[in-house]
Amino acid sequence: MSIKIIRPLYFINLQRITQVKFIKFIILLLVGQFVHAQQLTVVDKDSGFPIQNVHVEGEDSDKRIISDKNGNIDLGVFSEMELLTFSHVSYVEFELLKKLIGKSNKVIQLQFKSEILNEVFLSATKGKENISRIAEQVAVFSSKEIQNTTPQTSADMLASIPGIKVQKTQFGGGSPVLRGMEANRILLVVDGVRMNNAIYRKGHLQNAITISPNILERVEVIFGPSSVIYGSDALGGVIHYYTRSPKTSEKTIVNSEFMSRVGSVNNEFTIQGGIEVQMKKWATYTSISRSKFGDLKMGKNRVHNFKDWGKQFEYSNNTDKFYNANAVINSNPETQRNVGFDQIDFLQKILIPINKKADIMLNMQYSNSTEINRFDKLTEYRDDKLRFAQWYYGPQKRLLLSTQLNLKLEKKWIDNGTITFAFQDIDESRINRRFDSFDRMSRFENVNVYSLNGDFNTNLKQSVNRNFSYGFELAYNDVKSKSKGEVLEVEGNEIIGVSDTFVVQTRYPDGGSSYISSAVYMDYRQDISKRSTLNTGIRLTNTQLQALWIDETFIKLPDNDIALKNTAVTLTAGYVFKPNKTWQLNGVLSSGFRSPNIDDIGKVREKRGIVTVPNVDLQPEFAYNFEAGTLKYFNDKNFYIGFTAYYTLLNNYIVRAPFVLNGSPTIIYDDEELEIQANVNNETAYILGGTFTLKGNITNNFQTKASFTYTKGRTYDTKEPMSSIPPIFGSLDLIYSKKKIETGLNFIFNGRKKLEDYNISEGIDNIEETPLILHPADADYYYGTPSWQTLNYYARYKATKNIDLLLAVDNIFDVHYKEFASAISAPGRNFSFTILGSF
Repeated sequence: MSIKIIRPLYFINLQRITQVKFIKFIILLLVGQFVHAQQLTVVDKDSGFPIQNVHVEGEDSDKRIISDKNGNIDLGVFSEMELLTFSHVSYVEFELLKKLIGKSNKVIQLQFKSEILNEVFLSATKGKENISRIAEQVAVFSSKEIQNTTPQTSADMLASIPGIKVQKTQFGGGSPVLRGMEANRILLVVDGVRMNNAIYRKGHLQNAITISPNILERVEVIFGPSSVIYGSDALGGVIHYYTRSPKTSEKTIVNSEFMSRVGSVNNEFTIQGGIEVQMKKWATYTSISRSKFGDLKMGKNRVHNFKDWGKQFEYSNNTDKFYNANAVINSNPETQRNVGFDQIDFLQKILIPINKKADIMLNMQYSNSTEINRFDKLTEYRDDKLRFAQWYYGPQKRLLLSTQLNLKLEKKWIDNGTITFAFQDIDESRINRRFDSFDRMSRFENVNVYSLNGDFNTNLKQSVNRNFSYGFELAYNDVKSKSKGEVLEVEGNEIIGVSDTFVVQTRYPDGGSSYISSAVYMDYRQDISKRSTLNTGIRLTNTQLQALWIDETFIKLPDNDIALKNTAVTLTAGYVFKPNKTWQLNGVLSSGFRSPNIDDIGKVREKRGIVTVPNVDLQPEFAYNFEAGTLKYFNDKNFYIGFTAYYTLLNNYIVRAPFVLNGSPTIIYDDEELEIQANVNNETAYILGGTFTLKGNITNNFQTKASFTYTKGRTYDTKEPMSSIPPIFGSLDLIYSKKKIETGLNFIFNGRKKLEDYNISEGIDNIEETPLILHPADADYYYGTPSWQTLNYYARYKATKNIDLLLAVDNIFDVHYKEFASAISAPGRNFSFTILGSF
């Protein structure tokens, strides 16, 4: 008899259910592990805080993803064998094969760029280049460094960069000096567009502040003649502002930021807000900032022992509506009155990808200020009385519209390139009235600049790193100059209107003027070996100037309608030699030139009783430069010491000198008979000097940086000192950082500028702004600029992943001083507090 065993149905179902669940569990476990491997977080190596806006791109993919506010990234769009590049504007690029991202590798740490010296890239060639292949002296200032210096204006920011000295005629300005050259001998560039225009003047130029430091991503500086790449005006160097830019993303991401700061020394209040929208097909960034500044307190600690130097004992309280025939006693002479102003800056950028190989960046920038009083004029005396009741610049307006086409063609002659079309609209005005007069004189200037640039480069042979760059530049400047004279009608202290008008000499040709610049250039850079790099370049530039004077009430020229043309070829050759991994030797031979612009040839203006008049025979000036530099690296290139020395020969250099017009050395100007001068060409002069720098990590938590700059310049023909040569200056920083805290001390020093080192004839160095030594037995004389030192401190605290707090104390010991050639005294002790946020 057979026995049949019957299994219960419930047992069979339970077994099947268990098998199904087990299979699902295994699948979910595997999927979970796979998905888990796609997620990671990007953080700052030191603080451990997540980094937002880190871009991740695959080696063979056009896909791009961006980390969110928590630093998280989903790598699911990339294949396992793709080499991923993690990049951020403030951090060193990092590469990792995706398949290596596993269970134990969920966090990517990025290192801040300034800490890895050999990884810094520059735009000295109008394209990214490693610093180890660049022979010229260069400097880079990152957004974090800008924030830590708490600059009130861009001029203050530039003064923090090693090798740059900044002169200030008034607080609302700042004229950077590079290698003993300033104003129209320095080229200012923003986002690839030259800011220099046909009325950038010789002497001191205050236009550097028309870009807010709060919207800058970084600043790059190239020292010395760089006319092969940048053209005319770059005799002393190039300052390139890069504003913040949006980037696209596979996912829609919205980022916002804000900054707010208050300062005690001049009641500063600054606020800035920005928003970025990232999408797959377009991206946009919008920023608006506003700054408000009041009267400026000077330092009280007079270590130079000149008890009254720089004090303002009286001032004018006249306005366009209020009249006072007399000066007003200043209740606190150490507070500089009438120096405050407001400024607003707007930035709008839109990025539109066309395809994998091209995108368009639309860029709009607008800057506008309130009236800015010219401090040196409002403190100028004549016959022991203040000379001017009013002297101010009208609102300084700057509008920039540009369209930039970025190409990544990877063709034989174009690996990548940029074509930029830009339009700029600049308004300037100057209004003045003397104390003894009801006559108010106003002069207005408008400049429209149209420019087209093309910059391209290709790697001719990857195996030996041969780079060839070339490009072109076209710029057209249209200058309009107007003026008016008004006789004010006054009742008591109220200006009720204008009773009459009169003719006033315009600053520039009243019939209009134009300035055209066109150029082509080529640059070749090759690694001759693993230890050496050779760079050569050539540029051909042509300039054309036209000007027409109509009114001859005050000035009659030999020719009222002029047309000038100038052509020049400039060359450069640079060599980098690295005998081993810790040494780098640089050498540069270069030439540059500056063609006279409308301001050089056609300006009419008065300063301290001397009137500058047009000189239609002015010719270009040329510079021939040699420089040699050395870098010594330590601690695996986390620390370096560098020194650069240079000699620049100026030929046919332009100076201001006494002039005779129509047989007379004087002219009637604003109802006064005054001496005249003009810009003229002299023979030869030289400028030499050097800069010593060091920077790097002392330990994991301590960093330091220092600079020391010496400059000397004299003329060979007239045996005079050159203008704009600053005394010895430098700085020393010690920085401590650990996790959430960063704090630092900054020591700044400036040597004395003696009377015999001043150029007296041109008047640019403003010897009258230095202490006057009264000598009972002999003639009075000026002391020159006294030496000075300041100690400054800042502390930055990462309160949350979104909020940074920054406290700064500038000029801790409240030292009184003036920068060389400056009229206004520098700020005294200043406490500032800044909040930085990103969401």
